[in-house]
Amino acid sequence: MVDPTHAAPLPVAGASEWPGKVVLVTGGAQGVGKGIAQAVLAAGGRVVIGDLDAEAGAACLKEWNVRDRAAFLALDVSKEASVKRFVAGALRRFGRIDGLVNNAGIADPHNKPIEAMDWADWKHRIETNLGGVFLCCKHALPALTKANGAIVNIASTRAHQSEPHSEAYAASKGGMLAFTHALAISAGPVRVNAINPGWIVVDDWKKPSLRKKPKLSATDHAQHPVGRAGVPPDIGALAVFLLSSQAGFITGENFTVDGGISRKMQYV
Repeated sequence: MVDPTHAAPLPVAGASEWPGKVVLVTGGAQGVGKGIAQAVLAAGGRVVIGDLDAEAGAACLKEWNVRDRAAFLALDVSKEASVKRFVAGALRRFGRIDGLVNNAGIADPHNKPIEAMDWADWKHRIETNLGGVFLCCKHALPALTKANGAIVNIASTRAHQSEPHSEAYAASKGGMLAFTHALAISAGPVRVNAINPGWIVVDDWKKPSLRKKPKLSATDHAQHPVGRAGVPPDIGALAVFLLSSQAGFITGENFTVDGGISRKMQYV
């Protein structure tokens, strides 16, 4: 069984294009977002992470120790004023935006039974997970157009399959896939694609006060055809590719990264 680690990704195809490029990663201080931001840095690019958690953001900058190529800015993607400040701050810091990764959102997929779910809770989840993507694209698109850049939206395999009582999360992620192909048509030549992560283990990709060793069983890993659950660099590697010129003829698509588990027949 493969033992996932924090090892740096292999060199990226087209890596010579990355020096000078600037990518915004929302929700970039922990988990999948941190893995994506780290992959951009490993490719040679510059990154601005936006997050509600300033402690986690500061921890990333300390860990990476590349302050000339990385910055943290406070961000609440559900608030338009916060998104505007984030984009403006990134432009002040680095002068350009070549890529946007919409990763921020409410991670917990479960809600109350639909009969008991409050309207306010539904709206909060949709406004954060889906509305935040709209707001970030809206305000970053002028700079992305100028740079002939690219957008990557982090959706979920839950856009296609569900557990009970996860309607709001599924709706937000399904909406993100539709938004992706619609914006790809409207915003071209800016490219817009989506990634649907499966089971990604983030326990040791959190800020130091929350970090812990993952506790997965052999069965947890073995149920994936590739023999293991995912880790943030798995998503980071694809995000970097989709942001690069190597993916220059790809837009409006969504890519599932789940170790093959959604392709398995289930008769349990």
